[in-house]
Amino acid sequence: MRLLTRLRALVADDWPVWRALRLAALADAPHAFGSPLADWQGPGDTVRRWRARLETVAVNIVADLDGQPAGMISGDRTGVDTVELMSLWVAPAARGRGVGDLLVAAVVAWAEQAGADKAMLRVHPSNHHAILLYQRSGFTRTSGADTVPDDDRPEWVMQRPLAARRIRPGGQ
Repeated sequence: MRLLTRLRALVADDWPVWRALRLAALADAPHAFGSPLADWQGPGDTVRRWRARLETVAVNIVADLDGQPAGMISGDRTGVDTVELMSLWVAPAARGRGVGDLLVAAVVAWAEQAGADKAMLRVHPSNHHAILLYQRSGFTRTSGADTVPDDDRPEWVMQRPLAARRIRPGGQ
């Protein structure tokens, strides 16, 4: 029997889950991330660093499929009205089962609740599957292939407007 996908936001004490997924992601798809696997292994593989990653990025979500962690995504503010989606990865066994769509939707919902006007992300032009996922989720390309400091590979910037649910003073 197939269990439903369950999404959960992680806290610093969940660092072992984040660590396992992040290392798997960097090993599986090194081309999709800004940092190589080697940066997170050896001397870089410390509890303090993993906890700090979860404490300094606003939202970190894991998807459990059939009771096992199957994907991850993060979101963080990059300005007053903008949230950036980052670190999206879905385990090979969970691909094609809607996990990526659910993860993106979860960060978009968080961003709207937080009052952001737009969500943005960076993606390598060769990452066709991710681009299709982002397009399905309402993202459009806003720039040509730009290079990012510390990474000589070009990236596209994609964004989508959000229906921000601003909470007014007094709860109205």
